[in-house]
Amino acid sequence: MHVFRMEETCVPEENPHRHEDIMQSPHRKAVIHDLRTRHALGTARRTVTISRLTTRFIFESKPLKPGTILMWHRPFSSSYDLSGDPCPGHHNRTPLCIVTEDKSLLPQADVVVFHNREIANGGVKLPLSLPRPLGQRWAWLSLESPANNGDLRKFANIFNLTINYRRDADIRTTYGERVAKEIEEQGPVQNVTHQKTFLACWVVSNYNPSHRRSQVYKELKAIIPVNVFGKWTKNPLSSEALLPTISRCYFYLAFENSEFKDYITEKLWKNAYMSGAVPVVLGASIKDYEAVAPPHSFIHVDQFASVKELAEYLVELAGDQKRYDEYFQWKAKWNVKLRNNWLDGLCKLCSLYDHLPTNKVYGDLEAWQRDTGAA
Repeated sequence: MHVFRMEETCVPEENPHRHEDIMQSPHRKAVIHDLRTRHALGTARRTVTISRLTTRFIFESKPLKPGTILMWHRPFSSSYDLSGDPCPGHHNRTPLCIVTEDKSLLPQADVVVFHNREIANGGVKLPLSLPRPLGQRWAWLSLESPANNGDLRKFANIFNLTINYRRDADIRTTYGERVAKEIEEQGPVQNVTHQKTFLACWVVSNYNPSHRRSQVYKELKAIIPVNVFGKWTKNPLSSEALLPTISRCYFYLAFENSEFKDYITEKLWKNAYMSGAVPVVLGASIKDYEAVAPPHSFIHVDQFASVKELAEYLVELAGDQKRYDEYFQWKAKWNVKLRNNWLDGLCKLCSLYDHLPTNKVYGDLEAWQRDTGAA
């Protein structure tokens, strides 16, 4: 591995602004990009002359300092092992990235990651009293909805990076994602309705009557049968019984507990897609779902003028084999992959380490997390 040092000399000329013009020229930038690529491949010394400005890139056999990612504390006191290689599936991550929990390395860390829940409720304190090395970036990590993140105004002008499910986060990590199948994996989709015995199902543990999802559910169950499972109804499902139970349902109510931009959880990715039920979704906007979900794979509550119209559509669809099967045709070309949430965020941080913003500060983290993204 090499590092490069750039040296520039300028031949005196009549126009004193010529140097600055050349420094910003598109041609020079293209040459620099080319040389950075050559550097990554181990290219030796090369001198390039741009007009009357000479830029020399010198490559030296000198080890680079590895990028150190310090996880300041465990999210929810989780027990994942960060020793060895915590990112076995991230083969594109930089080989010069070290993930550690050793707080004594704070002065040497390039990025320090803080999980929001613990710092927001005061369980973990930010090391604001300790010297913060020049260039060290602090990353804010949260996979929860803004409704459960607390007041983030106290974190103004502290964080440089966000690790979050939002598509505009610096490092985006989600509960799941669609993955295109290889050509040889693509094929026809089999009929899935032969095991269906329930029209609609919902698994819910945290029931709040003020939530919109609760209001939609009450209207829906007055029109069609809805089988409800979970702690709320004292009819919990074990992890082993969860997907087999939902697989017997034509539709699964993948209702989020709050409605925010891009907030789409395992209710869609795991409960619905992995079980083989068509998800009826409520939470993020229709456009947010369309941006990440497989095509024609879900039904959004907001597609209908009323809950009555939604109920009528579900009954109609369940009785039409051909139209119901259309909601599974995405499986011919797409797979769904579940993500390991915060650990996946750390691994993506390593993958993107060389491309992270260097001079960014979130002046109002609260406003950012609640921004709808609307023009």
